[in-house]
Amino acid sequence: MAFPPALRAWYGLHDGIDDPAAGTSWWPAGFLPGHQGWYRLEQLQDAYVVQIRDWEREPGRIPISCTPGDIWYGRYIDARPDEPSYGNLGRWAVDEEPEPIPTFTSGWPLEAWLTELADALEQGRCLIEPNGRRDQYTWPVLTVCGGLTWVDPRDERLLPKGGMLLNGPRSTARQPALGD
Repeated sequence: MAFPPALRAWYGLHDGIDDPAAGTSWWPAGFLPGHQGWYRLEQLQDAYVVQIRDWEREPGRIPISCTPGDIWYGRYIDARPDEPSYGNLGRWAVDEEPEPIPTFTSGWPLEAWLTELADALEQGRCLIEPNGRRDQYTWPVLTVCGGLTWVDPRDERLLPKGGMLLNGPRSTARQPALGD
């Protein structure tokens, strides 16, 4: 299976996240939205084989992430060159057919998704999907153990204890303009 160019470039920079050592927090590993961690190439290969062989999935959707310690759902990149979703992000689950992100589209190009993650971190805001929809459930939070997670800030139960919401939702109250 040939990787799309953006995925090949990404793995040329970094080989995913190692599972934390025994007794170490999972927070740093699950830094992607949905508390997911990026697969190392070895993990990717194992997950791909399981999905194709055991789950009888169509070849060509390369799993790139899952929740650390869990193999039931995650994200993939479409590596089927003849599909309009080629190179785009999607989600997979053990008991569901893979689907693009955002749903009902051809997916989100990997390089655009990674750029959006970086922009959301830098600007301290929620993710904004390619169609302009603001994902109000996905705001970046720094954790006390040096990790990153993404949560819905409107539900305080989801904020990690001692975590710091990066900027967070802003008030819609009018701010005074310069010279007012």
